[in-house]
Amino acid sequence: MSITDPTTWALDREIVLVRVLDASREAVFTAWTDADAFCQWFGPDGFTCTVREMDVRPGGRARFDMVSGDGTVFTNRFDYLEVVPAERLVLDHGSDTDDDPARFRVTVVLDEQADGKTVLTLRQLHPTAEQRDTKIGFGAVELGLQTLQKLAHHLGEA
Repeated sequence: MSITDPTTWALDREIVLVRVLDASREAVFTAWTDADAFCQWFGPDGFTCTVREMDVRPGGRARFDMVSGDGTVFTNRFDYLEVVPAERLVLDHGSDTDDDPARFRVTVVLDEQADGKTVLTLRQLHPTAEQRDTKIGFGAVELGLQTLQKLAHHLGEA
């Protein structure tokens, strides 16, 4: 199965995280798409981030390193498939290699609430149920929630 075929979406391959943010959709979108802003929050607790390239457009690419507290460097790459300002990002995320078998599809949807807050829904679609389960076993849900907490803090939430 290909992660690029939308007919292959399956719940047993997904991780879904949702967070209500006290910020406008525009501010949340900027946090995802501005290299300086992105590195102020992206990654779980104890990680830092350095962007090497960020070209946010369909067909564009972001390349960045996440560095753990012990100095381990994890190369990352986003290949952007869809970009709708202040509404939606669709990208493939994996290591910064062309043949990463663990690359997965990420869909970020920003929904505005009447009170000016934004509901961020982040969906990860993994190539197989086994790869999804491995990521969950590694701590993907908790690490993802830590990352969204850092985003909330970046956006001014206490």
